[in-house]
Amino acid sequence: MPATHIRRRRILALTASALLAGLTLPTATATPAAATTTTAYDDTYYANAIGKTGPALKSSLHTIISKQTKISYSAVWEALKVTDQDPNNSSNVKLLYSGISRSKSLNGGNVGDWNREHVWAQSHGDFGTSAGPGTDLHHLRPEDVQVNSTRGNKDFDNGGSSFTNSGGSLTDSNSFEPRDAVKGDVARMILYMAVRYEGGDSWPDLEPNDAVTNGSVPFHGRLSVLKQWNDEDPPDSFEQRRNDVIYNSYQGNRNPFIDHPEWVEAIW
Repeated sequence: MPATHIRRRRILALTASALLAGLTLPTATATPAAATTTTAYDDTYYANAIGKTGPALKSSLHTIISKQTKISYSAVWEALKVTDQDPNNSSNVKLLYSGISRSKSLNGGNVGDWNREHVWAQSHGDFGTSAGPGTDLHHLRPEDVQVNSTRGNKDFDNGGSSFTNSGGSLTDSNSFEPRDAVKGDVARMILYMAVRYEGGDSWPDLEPNDAVTNGSVPFHGRLSVLKQWNDEDPPDSFEQRRNDVIYNSYQGNRNPFIDHPEWVEAIW
């Protein structure tokens, strides 16, 4: 083959290679686990928060959700029978950490009963059970008496061992990991409390941090894990219905992180 033909073929081959090198596939962009959402409340309830981020968003949401009707601790019993009704059995409530469906009538303090679990532990700020954070339905859930005792006032984190009626939840010496199906629920309840209670109206300033040794200080951890859980376990129909029932029938306020889970990352 003449040398000129060989050179021409080499030039064509090099040109083709260059063209192929330039034809790269579109870059894959990671989609956030909690993409921006819209709700029926954006133009009304959340109107003053839309478009904000960081401290401005947190402050705006605090003002919005602080307008609430408070209920007594005794009234929480009957409220939980409505907010946490088992969708598959109207005679039962669904227990948070264990996932057990238990008769509404078995509320109390004995073995086999369910009681009122404060997801933000009462001792983290020492707010007790007076009307306020101690009776706020957005973080009060029904739970088996013994499971509630096992959780105690531990911060939330990954890891630990199983226990009786755990339903997949785990615990160790200083932390508690709820079952996968409610990890996001727990995260959004803790972060609701941090926005709702900012040190005003005689209650402590509740804040999340990244510790699991908070004891009696008004902090709850572990924030980095809670953010992860919020992404991995988005709001489901049970959680959304619960938010609606509390808003429409009891407190008149909403958990904004159920309506807009992406606001967790926008604030923290």
